[in-house]
Amino acid sequence: GDRTLKLRKFELSGEEWVIVKELCDVLKIFKDATLFFSRATPNLATVIPAMDHIDETLATNALNPRFQRSIQASLTIGKKTLNRYYNLTDDSEVYRIAMVLHPRHKLGYFKKAGWEDSWITAA
Repeated sequence: GDRTLKLRKFELSGEEWVIVKELCDVLKIFKDATLFFSRATPNLATVIPAMDHIDETLATNALNPRFQRSIQASLTIGKKTLNRYYNLTDDSEVYRIAMVLHPRHKLGYFKKAGWEDSWITAA
């Protein structure tokens, strides 16, 4: 409200506020993941399911016409970045071992997630 500060040039336009709102909506998945992994007892068996959930959310929202093209493009780039890190889990057997040994997951998680038979056999 103080015009002497000359901040008017930094004021967001109506379209920019729409983008901010959409960003808040789509970035919530990362906030939730951060809070989830910041709790007292995160473990390796939760990493793969969490990454799968984030990947599915990014993929779904990237195709959602509700979001502006700039948001959709950003989500697509985010999905590619996530997949790069997801692929790095292949370099460490501990993620698959943790999943197979976890009483709730075992090999059933991989089957339910649609993993190829050769990947399940490797796990």
